[in-house]
Amino acid sequence: MLLAMMGLTVADVLGRYLLGAPITGATELTEMMLAAVIFLGLPAVSLDRDHVTVDIVTEHLPSRLQPWRELLAALVSAAMLSVVAWRIWVYAGQIAGYGGATNSLRLPIAPLGYLAATCCAIGAAFTLSAALRGLRRK
Repeated sequence: MLLAMMGLTVADVLGRYLLGAPITGATELTEMMLAAVIFLGLPAVSLDRDHVTVDIVTEHLPSRLQPWRELLAALVSAAMLSVVAWRIWVYAGQIAGYGGATNSLRLPIAPLGYLAATCCAIGAAFTLSAALRGLRRK
């Protein structure tokens, strides 16, 4: 998808400056693909526990507390991802209710919202399961 976004952007720029004819809807397609890339990557990041972390204070905790700290952080992250999934789902439902679509290509927006919400929910489940697996190991 990143390659498609790059190709679309190059073609749009070349068409705009060399031919005076940009690709209709290129910005809309790029925005939608970017959102899809971000949210489709979220479950993979959650499964591998590859989120960005800052542990300036927590690295000094005793080693026996580390698994519990990781579990607490995972619980908070899973809860936040669940709330985000719920709110995106509600918002996508509102958009679907009035038939929201992009301006020039008239692509429906709600399916992208449902995709984002589903990916957030899967990310929440993966975050929680990875933390529980880590706790069992330690």
